[in-house]
Amino acid sequence: MLAIALSPLPSSAQHAPPDAARKAPERGGESRSEGRKLPADATTEHSLALPGGRTITFTATAGSLGLVDESGKLQAEIAFIAFVKKGSREKIAGRPVSFAINGGPGAASAYLNIGAIGPWRLPSDGPSISPSQTIALQPNAETWLDFTDLVFIDPVGTGYSRAADGDGKSYWSVDGDASVLASSIARYLRQNDRMASPKFYVGESYGGFRGPLIAAKLQEDIGVGLSGLVLLSPVLDFAWLQSARTTPWGFVTRLPSFAAAALERSGTRPTPSLMAEAERYASGDYIADLLKGPGDPQAVARLAEKVSALTGLDPEVVRRQAGRPTAGSYQREIGRDLGRVSSAYDASVTGWDPDPTAPQANFEDPVLTGLQAPLTSAMIDLYTNTLNWRVTNMRYELLNGAVNRSWSWGSGRSAPEAMGALKGILSLDGSLRILVAHGYTDLVTPYFTSKILIDQMPPYGTGERLKLAVYPGGHMFYARAESRAAFHADAADLYLRALQDRSDGTAAATGSRHDRPQERPTP
Repeated sequence: MLAIALSPLPSSAQHAPPDAARKAPERGGESRSEGRKLPADATTEHSLALPGGRTITFTATAGSLGLVDESGKLQAEIAFIAFVKKGSREKIAGRPVSFAINGGPGAASAYLNIGAIGPWRLPSDGPSISPSQTIALQPNAETWLDFTDLVFIDPVGTGYSRAADGDGKSYWSVDGDASVLASSIARYLRQNDRMASPKFYVGESYGGFRGPLIAAKLQEDIGVGLSGLVLLSPVLDFAWLQSARTTPWGFVTRLPSFAAAALERSGTRPTPSLMAEAERYASGDYIADLLKGPGDPQAVARLAEKVSALTGLDPEVVRRQAGRPTAGSYQREIGRDLGRVSSAYDASVTGWDPDPTAPQANFEDPVLTGLQAPLTSAMIDLYTNTLNWRVTNMRYELLNGAVNRSWSWGSGRSAPEAMGALKGILSLDGSLRILVAHGYTDLVTPYFTSKILIDQMPPYGTGERLKLAVYPGGHMFYARAESRAAFHADAADLYLRALQDRSDGTAAATGSRHDRPQERPTP
């Protein structure tokens, strides 16, 4: 989850998800340091019935990792939820374990947990989202517990994670954050005897940006190697995400997402073949005419005609903008006649414009803000009534604006980027595999940005080591059943191939340099 502004209640009692849960003896554990504010870890056992007659039995542990300095003084408590498939100690030790972290900066891991890959999920699909929707969780047919154990980690200032002295600002920086999260992963592995397990990282949005940085720190500073990374809607280079309005890159990278949203409004599902025209135009004639500048009337006329046809925006609006629609203008203009605004996180999801006659737009995002209440309440209910971990003296922070506003982006002249770390970890480990996943209608981290950046990567041998997959939907494309199922299949394939490489000690020797998104049948 990425807050747009980068400089961007307790629940009522609900029935627990439909499974049998009971307390289980703790596995692993740690001596609790002085000053711990969070309760002792709680472990429960569950059996989840899934479609097709499948049943998964697993233990769930909700608790915290105490990070201490060399003198043993507590520095921070990192809250986590771990789901581990039942089995013998030997089976568990050999089973993959994945660490899932969201973004923001300032977002808790709830989005990935009860939205995408955990054993239960909160339904959030549809043309609009209601903050007052039911918070009852459902069994997640696409849970990744099929092929990996899952550990969801909340960075300092998110969820229930806190600095011991109450001041988290020292943790809120690009490098410091990656170091703390790498240390948290290593601590979990040591405490739970999982050092021998195949290890993976899953990160969304800024969590995707964190992934290569964390992997590099694990490799070089701690001595832990990851077998794979799955990066959802990632920011790989902030210079591309926040390019100045005087450069064309922001317009180029968002145009295909505008076109995908237009397809959805017409009732057509975006596919790689249907998106090919918009991608060719964006990287060809569109950028050529943008470079001619708004003072060239012929270029502006061509831009107005073609951009309007692709996006569904009024040709006169596009002409006034010289063929340069921004995410903000698109969000309002596309539904102005109906008094509706679209979400930057999924341009196909709309809400009412609170003041449609105002000269400037001022509205909460229909997806990001719409999800805040149900996700927060559902997580508190999950902790309390299903996982038996009650935190009564602390607020649950789903999306902490204080973290986002206080984030230190570094002192250099260049915008932060993860491409250097990505190249480093791929070149150092010839068996490492990475899946970059996006939604077509995401205006916050447009998929076309990652496509361009991935196309610039060296080959690093052959095989499907770096793959881009794009699905119908937005920033949280997994809200859609068909996209969630396709994502599950692609992730399972990555894990299978990574484990095959691990078992024979060599990287796959076949495949193309880079995988392009392929046509796939609707699941």
